[in-house]
Amino acid sequence: MHTEQQQSILLEENKWRSEILDRDVQVDVYLPTHVKHPEKMTLLLINDGQDLPKMPFQKILNELYYYEEVEPILCAGIHCGPQRKMEYGVAAQTDYLGRGAKAADYTSFIFEEVLPFIRKKYHIPHFKEKAFAGFSLGGLMAMDIVWNHPEEFSVAGLFSPSLWWRQKAYEDGYTDEADRIMHNQVKAGSASLWQKFFIQTGSLDEKKDRNNNGIIDSIDDAMDLIAALKAKGFKDQAIKYLQLEDGSHDVPTWAKAFPSFLKWGWGQKH
Repeated sequence: MHTEQQQSILLEENKWRSEILDRDVQVDVYLPTHVKHPEKMTLLLINDGQDLPKMPFQKILNELYYYEEVEPILCAGIHCGPQRKMEYGVAAQTDYLGRGAKAADYTSFIFEEVLPFIRKKYHIPHFKEKAFAGFSLGGLMAMDIVWNHPEEFSVAGLFSPSLWWRQKAYEDGYTDEADRIMHNQVKAGSASLWQKFFIQTGSLDEKKDRNNNGIIDSIDDAMDLIAALKAKGFKDQAIKYLQLEDGSHDVPTWAKAFPSFLKWGWGQKH
């Protein structure tokens, strides 16, 4: 039986001045109202939260809840700032153009401002688990935070992620093996095998094919990241790869993919 209450989502826009980022920030919280035990919920943070209304994300969640396809999830869409290419990236290292210089600050903002705010406002000191997702460069940032903080985050959702993020320009002797920053982190790091990774690409994500192998770079980069994860010991069930034919680097494509991510991670068992 489905009631109006069971399918309802409360959307709250939270705004404050971030001391760490030195700018105004907005975090939209999509709160399921039919939860009896909030502490059994998952928290899902989403970079580029300003794109969620374009999906529309609230409708996606309502439909999944109405048909009881996913467990209740508290979703928080974190709007990007005007310096998106500086705040998103890899915290430990900028790219070859110096982009991502504020990624460490953004990471601190998540841990010191966003998580405490959510715990306090919604009276949920502990969640069942925490996940982080993002689109494009926001997906790279989500991966960086999840990979480097396995004690906090167990799931990463990467939608057309910017895995090309590199430490050397192509014309300066770049190679796939040595210069992709996130791949290097995975190869050099230690695996936390309880973590899970959802990676989505689209066949129309881009047109670039730097190694001329007939496969666009975004798909190559995703497949190479999966290979790096498996080399660390992650099994097939810990990694979900979704390639959307005719999928582009845009919000409508990510909207199509998002239900698959939610059902893969938190599907209801009937």
